[in-house]
Amino acid sequence: MVRGATGRFGYFAGPIRSHPVCLMSRILPTIVLAQFFCTSLWFAGNAIAPDIAAQFHLVPGFVATLTSAVQLGFISGTLAFALLAISDRFSPSRVFFVCAVLAALCNLGINLSGLGQEGLLAFRFLTGFFLAGIYPVGMKIASDYYQSGLGKSLGFLVGALVLGTAFPHLLRSLAAHLPWHYVTLATSGLAVLGGLALVLLVPDGPHRRAGQHLQLTAFLAGFRRPEFRAAAFGYFGHMWELYTFWAFVPMLLAAYNTAHPEAGFRVPFLSFLIIGVGSLACVGSGLLSQRLGARPVAAAALGLSGLCCLVSPLFLRGNSPDLLLGFLFFWGLVVVADSPLFSTLVAQNAPEATRGTSLTIVNCLGFALTIVSIQFTSFLAHFLQPHYLYMTLAIGPVLGLWGLFSGKDSEVN
Repeated sequence: MVRGATGRFGYFAGPIRSHPVCLMSRILPTIVLAQFFCTSLWFAGNAIAPDIAAQFHLVPGFVATLTSAVQLGFISGTLAFALLAISDRFSPSRVFFVCAVLAALCNLGINLSGLGQEGLLAFRFLTGFFLAGIYPVGMKIASDYYQSGLGKSLGFLVGALVLGTAFPHLLRSLAAHLPWHYVTLATSGLAVLGGLALVLLVPDGPHRRAGQHLQLTAFLAGFRRPEFRAAAFGYFGHMWELYTFWAFVPMLLAAYNTAHPEAGFRVPFLSFLIIGVGSLACVGSGLLSQRLGARPVAAAALGLSGLCCLVSPLFLRGNSPDLLLGFLFFWGLVVVADSPLFSTLVAQNAPEATRGTSLTIVNCLGFALTIVSIQFTSFLAHFLQPHYLYMTLAIGPVLGLWGLFSGKDSEVN
């Protein structure tokens, strides 16, 4: 790998083009801030789902359906982006900006009067579709700038995603006495600001290979490599657990409130904290990977989160709210700590010419699993007592660990 250097004129010498040092110093903070602003759209619908369900007289299981609509949109978007190699053929910063604006508009769509259940789901689907041009494209932009120390960079980036995902719950908590429409207005405004910041302040990176031709089978290239497959399968196991845990945190807290009224949990605020604390874990795991390597740290986090699934009944059946919260905060840390590391391993072992497409297709397949997991868990909720429900999430970490160690991974820190 050709490393960048700073010359007497203060320029970063990349393998393709030069970048001023002052530009390099603002790249990662800008990407992180833009990612945080734009991914706040992701769970905006979940944060206000109880209000929407009450207004439109929808069934209690509507939260899972609303979440799955976003996930299905994201899957469809990532599949389209991967097949067309969008982030490899076009400027990733411009793709990010266009998708941020379109996703913000679709997020605002649920504010339209006279909208029925089908319209709500359609707008959340479209929001998810355009998020495909934000999350994986943001990782692509980061990998175009930071090939050395990519785990640390993606740790900050995925940390921003986690905080952005949790942010609507904080907004709902702060605006508890205001109409739910304010949450969508705020998150859409932030998304537009994030898209503008990225397109204006982050040009194409020095490690980007521009001008790739359209190849509809380009997304398959990475899966021909054993190291890539191992990283991808580890990521798939992680995704089986992650978004189902996030989606059900508010319901879990509300169910505990019902069983133990004395607990008095502030569900939106605690949901924000339990999900948002994972941003610290992403940053920490990214830094730790610089010393220990990405794969061992990812495996440890995946194993701990799987253990949380298995022992969850002990805490959910307990009578101590403090003990339950401590457990949920720990679970919120380890459930996402491996996410930037799996993305790092995927990016490092993907073919250079199709890195963006490889990241996108792995995201696509991983998020497809989240729909299966969320709907499967929602289905089991009719047959299992709530405190046993989340044990089934351990399926993901177990299979993920098997997949991670089924191939020999080339470790690059």
